[in-house]
Amino acid sequence: MLLIAGTIRIQAEDRDAAIPLMEWMMAETAKEEGCVSYVFSADLSDPTLFHLFEEWETEAHLHAHFVAPHMAEFQEKMAALGDREMDIYRYDEPTKGPLGR
Repeated sequence: MLLIAGTIRIQAEDRDAAIPLMEWMMAETAKEEGCVSYVFSADLSDPTLFHLFEEWETEAHLHAHFVAPHMAEFQEKMAALGDREMDIYRYDEPTKGPLGR
């Protein structure tokens, strides 16, 4: 299992255009083999900040995602919106289990 998590910060004026792109990307990516989860979520206190969380079954699935046509289209359309900051990290082979109390 591979985890990808991070943040994307956009310009405030691009928010209304970015949300449908992110929704489309989530729907397209969910169709990919090996995608366990792929979620953009808006930060509740900062309207310019979005969080990204992904789970992939294998390295091969993640690499296939990177070269998928919808990934290229998403990147192109997001770039057309203007400046953005991305801090996205990869976590290899994490252990997954319920959170103890």
